[in-house]
Amino acid sequence: MKTNHFYTKPGTFLALITLIALLVSACSSARPMAGLTEAGGASPALAASETEAPTPEAAAPAADAVNVSHAPDDIPAPLGDRPPQTVRVDLEAVEVNGVLANGTTYNYWTFNGTVPGPFLRVRVGDTVELHLKNNDGSTFPHSIDLHAVTGPGGGANATQVSPGQEKSFTFKAMNPGLYVYHCATPNVAHHITNGMYGLILVEPEGGLPPVDREFYVMQGELYTRGSYGQQGHQQTDLQKLLDEKPEYFVFNGSVGALTDTAPLQAQTGETVRIFFGVGGPNFISSFHVIGEIFDRVYDQASLTANPLTDVQTTLVPAGGATMVEFTVDVPGRYILVDHALSRANRGLTGYLEVEGPENPEIFEAHENMEMGH
Repeated sequence: MKTNHFYTKPGTFLALITLIALLVSACSSARPMAGLTEAGGASPALAASETEAPTPEAAAPAADAVNVSHAPDDIPAPLGDRPPQTVRVDLEAVEVNGVLANGTTYNYWTFNGTVPGPFLRVRVGDTVELHLKNNDGSTFPHSIDLHAVTGPGGGANATQVSPGQEKSFTFKAMNPGLYVYHCATPNVAHHITNGMYGLILVEPEGGLPPVDREFYVMQGELYTRGSYGQQGHQQTDLQKLLDEKPEYFVFNGSVGALTDTAPLQAQTGETVRIFFGVGGPNFISSFHVIGEIFDRVYDQASLTANPLTDVQTTLVPAGGATMVEFTVDVPGRYILVDHALSRANRGLTGYLEVEGPENPEIFEAHENMEMGH
């Protein structure tokens, strides 16, 4: 058997190693997130060209900024016990300047102009015809990957769509559950952090048990060029994104979305259901409502398994979801948090405002007594 030996002259080996290192470095610079580029079904050039024009950190807030926060009670009605049918869903990728915080605006990328995007509601067995249009004012191509889809890229391969164009595909809703959807155009994390995520509910046969209130809440992170709280117009800092060092953590897209703008509201004695998801793109949530205990938690958003009961805090991974239910017995303000509580100082709080009569059998505050009397 003949054996071939690789041989170099003295001094050539070091030069060869240096050349290889330079080639690897060049490829890495030209193709960030290469694995996700291939998985997303888009060309490598899309990832390489995804750069925004520099914006001075002290730039004035965008004059055309709008509220992009999705209202937590903006949810389609329960489907009940209807048979499977064909459902058409129309979504539009829209890049818009939005209000991130008081005095701070941000260049959001959205589905239908809100963060998160629309709450989609179908039932198991439905045939879904999904159309994705990319607004003609967009700068970048966009797409959609729905975790409820069985098929290449979750739909991303079929929906890589340029500005001003529209693409569509059809899928069968085969598995009940609560699923995240998001843009899957490279750099995928860039599109997600800018706001391109949402939830799709696939109801089980017969529908969900009835409750009095349903709410839609999603958690995300933003990696701005300016530091947290810095006023002015902000865009994405790609290095912070790659380093996973966010400046903001938010519910429903912006600071104050579920406190100042649209807090959750209920009456004592009502049953509350929260559809909760994490768009991310990177951080896990330890979802908790201060002053409440979850009567039922559908762990990992599995709607066919028996729910967990009497849960204080539930873990939700990036790109994952859960459904929690509880009864509100006592009036007052209940605070939604990620129990990684430092994130509350970076914008991550929400309110559930409960009105109704006091219930001293369950909770009663005592008046302060002066010492010595």
